Amino acid sequence: MPNRLHLEVVTQVRRLLDLEVDEVQLPGTLGALGVLPGHTPLLTSLGIGELMYRIDHRESYLAIQWGFAEILPDRVTVLATVAETPEEIDVSQAEQDKHEAEAALKTVDMVELEKMRAKLQMAITRLQVAQHRRT
Repeated sequence: MPNRLHLEVVTQVRRLLDLEVDEVQLPGTLGALGVLPGHTPLLTSLGIGELMYRIDHRESYLAIQWGFAEILPDRVTVLATVAETPEEIDVSQAEQDKHEAEAALKTVDMVELEKMRAKLQMAITRLQVAQHRRT
């Protein structure tokens, strides 16, 4: 059984991560998914949320929005529509997006409801991930 996982996170425009980790937690569309070395092979769709990876006892986070993950016993490959590190997140913009989405949820019709829920969820995720900034 492998001791570590090779984690690769890519978007359409760049590769964010390519490193060896001890654990990965992903925001699956059906709920959170934890991955340790030796995990059963799996292909899953991703929702909006935090991707956490741990190296030794240090946890790091990314904000993820939609995509897919391929999980193998020794590797996790994430293909995300959007992925941001804590340092890349514009906190004031995320706060503004959150407030706009919360206000819109009170007045939108059913067609716009899911768009606003996704906007709100991503804004909240970005704010949570931004709190993990390293100083």
